Amino acid sequence: MRLPLATLEIFDAIAREGSFKGAANRLSLQPSTVSHQLKTLEEQLGTALIIRTTRSLSLTEAGRALLRGAGPAFEQLADAVDSARSTGHAARGSLRLAMPEFVYKLYVGPAIRSFRVAYPEIDLEMSFTEAFSDILGEELHAGFRLGDRIAQDMVAVRLTPALKLAVLASPRYLKSRGSPRAPSDLLEHDCIRYRFRTSRQIAPWTFVENGDDYTVQVNGPLIVNTLPSVLDLALQDQGLIYTFRDYCAGEIERGDLVPVLEKHIGETPGIYIYFPREYRTMMPLRLFREHLAEFRA
Repeated sequence: MRLPLATLEIFDAIAREGSFKGAANRLSLQPSTVSHQLKTLEEQLGTALIIRTTRSLSLTEAGRALLRGAGPAFEQLADAVDSARSTGHAARGSLRLAMPEFVYKLYVGPAIRSFRVAYPEIDLEMSFTEAFSDILGEELHAGFRLGDRIAQDMVAVRLTPALKLAVLASPRYLKSRGSPRAPSDLLEHDCIRYRFRTSRQIAPWTFVENGDDYTVQVNGPLIVNTLPSVLDLALQDQGLIYTFRDYCAGEIERGDLVPVLEKHIGETPGIYIYFPREYRTMMPLRLFREHLAEFRA
């Protein structure tokens, strides 16, 4: 038997208000509707719930038993409705995000401290992945990626301009092996390659000539699957790396890494955040997006 929730709510209101009129006002119904619905419930249960007199009403034994069981449940339902109404519409709650490591280092990570100060009641959970995450299936709120190629039911918002790429090596490595003058020279060098953890593919080394992109199939004895290890090995003089220029901005400024082949290097699409259309007005996500934009301004 399906639970008669509508009539149970009316019974709960009558019991709490102590009158049909009070229940009607509470539920914005006509007193006659309240009376009719109570009669329907009593017929469904096969027992009287309320004893009516001209001056007052009182619960029967069955009515008191029903109120003891159903009353707390309706309080919980009311709390749940209030929670659902406020969730996503206040500066509090949880925000679950998926992003590649480089997005965290270049864009998200530097803004976390100030975001936490501004919105201490928003909890952040960040999952690091290079894959295009199934936002709904993984119970996430949003993800970050390069470019705006996303599922049709998602919204993509651009966060950054195109990102510059770079081929870099330590001064010691270049002194011992020489600097490549053209991308084809990379075939004679130790190149530290990056393998995507999800697809298991080796990241291509792509260059630009006369407006066209082409790839050089570089070689080298070292393959890793995290950007921090790529950077660390380059600093250890182990070879050339191909990565985001901004990812190594500090090392370039200090002279620990030297860019080469700069006139042959292109760029990638900017960083985008993507999320389901239903989350466009979700307050924690909107505040996070706005904070990132203000932080970078």
